[in-house]
Amino acid sequence: MRLSELSERSGVSTATIKYYLREGLVHPGLRITATQAEYDESHLRRLRLVRALIQVGRLPVATAREVLSHVDDDSLGRTIRLGAALWALPNGPDADEEAPETVAARTAVERLLEGLGWATSQEIGTLSPAYRALVSSVATLIRLGYPCDVDHLTEHARLMHQVAVQDLDMMEAYPTEAEQVEAAVASVVLYEPLLMALRRMAQEEESARRYGL
Repeated sequence: MRLSELSERSGVSTATIKYYLREGLVHPGLRITATQAEYDESHLRRLRLVRALIQVGRLPVATAREVLSHVDDDSLGRTIRLGAALWALPNGPDADEEAPETVAARTAVERLLEGLGWATSQEIGTLSPAYRALVSSVATLIRLGYPCDVDHLTEHARLMHQVAVQDLDMMEAYPTEAEQVEAAVASVVLYEPLLMALRRMAQEEESARRYGL
């Protein structure tokens, strides 16, 4: 397809597509003349991912480029390839390592991971932004006096594991590894707001069931 058709099908203006091409967010089309190129379904798929990262995830262009560089790195195994892309996504600030609640939170998280049998998460440990974000969140709960014992955390973690199974099942429906990794990254950006909305709606429903309106 030509640039105009790519623009029409993707809903992205030609000027924006050209900008994404210049910034390396979308790979070049097949050059057919000095001024024209042909694009295919992979370009359409990539534009959807770029829009998810920039418009929904509100990533700066430089961060989006870093995420996509990992998505495109087919020298990596699928788990590492996906992990590298997800690690490049923004995370909140790390916890204060000197604070006593951070020490307590790290102990709780280690016990949680051991009880769940999440060996990969234990092995990666503090290298993982998700691990550090979890420690920071638990430290905040401890500091503010909210429930965060290991049993409480375990129930949440098991529910999230079910979500992860669904995520990877959906990812595996795509025919190529590149498409699978793209889909997995997009699902993190697009489905986290969805999961938060569903949780709030579920709380409303459960509250009405228990206590009435």
